[in-house]
Amino acid sequence: MNVASLKKFVQTNHALRDGERDRQRALLQRNARLMTEFAEDMRGGYAAVAALTPQATEITFSEESTAQASGWWSIPERPSRDRAILFIHGGGYHLGDASSYRGLTSQLAMRTNCSVFSADYPLSPEHRFPAAFEAIVQARNWLSAQGFSQIALVGDSAGGGLALATLSEPLSNSTVASVVVFSPWTDLALTGASFNDIETQDPIFTPSMLADLAKSYLHGADPKDRRASPIYGIPDHLPPLAIQVGSDELLLDDSRRYAKLAAERGGIVALDIFAGMHHVFQRDAGALETASLALDLAAQFINGHWT
Repeated sequence: MNVASLKKFVQTNHALRDGERDRQRALLQRNARLMTEFAEDMRGGYAAVAALTPQATEITFSEESTAQASGWWSIPERPSRDRAILFIHGGGYHLGDASSYRGLTSQLAMRTNCSVFSADYPLSPEHRFPAAFEAIVQARNWLSAQGFSQIALVGDSAGGGLALATLSEPLSNSTVASVVVFSPWTDLALTGASFNDIETQDPIFTPSMLADLAKSYLHGADPKDRRASPIYGIPDHLPPLAIQVGSDELLLDDSRRYAKLAAERGGIVALDIFAGMHHVFQRDAGALETASLALDLAAQFINGHWT
């Protein structure tokens, strides 16, 4: 890494806050109980857990459905007119929907005073790679065509990977002002050190779970295709990028490696590693102080990079 890129790369290691481990344990147990109630409906269970993020006050929700994009808007009372956030949900390419993520997107809308469009996209196994990627590129282009001159991209897990993957595609009429990703899945080839370290104690995933999701989504496609694994196709010119990840994740090195490679290309990169936190802990805003802090930092980053 050269001297110039070092000046643009900032890694912050956040200590585990007092009492957070007990609160986290209770939340994860609650989520596990809820998932068991949907034993025959994994998508329903995931949606139920995602919907536990509290909806921010004074946010208006509006459903959108066009030939180019579908999803949900989270709109503050007096939003900026020329700026919008495109949110891309996670779920391993198999689960998740814009509606159940309205709590999280409303938290972002409140903190940024910016309208957030949470896009739906086709899920696997009904729709294999590259269907999700193509749908998100189309949604991003549609948002640009609505007159938003600046767009920030935000995504969690697989959605974070999709956000990063779209950076290799040209965008007309708008600028991607910044990108914020929570625990992005950047390497479906699963080569990260944390993924392959038997000492990693991930409370959400096992290696076989992620391997099965990748295999199902890719359906024989190359796992190192940049549209599936953006770590293998990082553009030479990137918008300012913030990555947040928990220290206990199998995908920790998906974040660390992408951040380092992005910084080597001269990009502005902020990497925040939160000790003891689980995959996409940001959805627990209101219950974990660390989650609320992470969303505050995400909003500050977004608002600090509008032009």
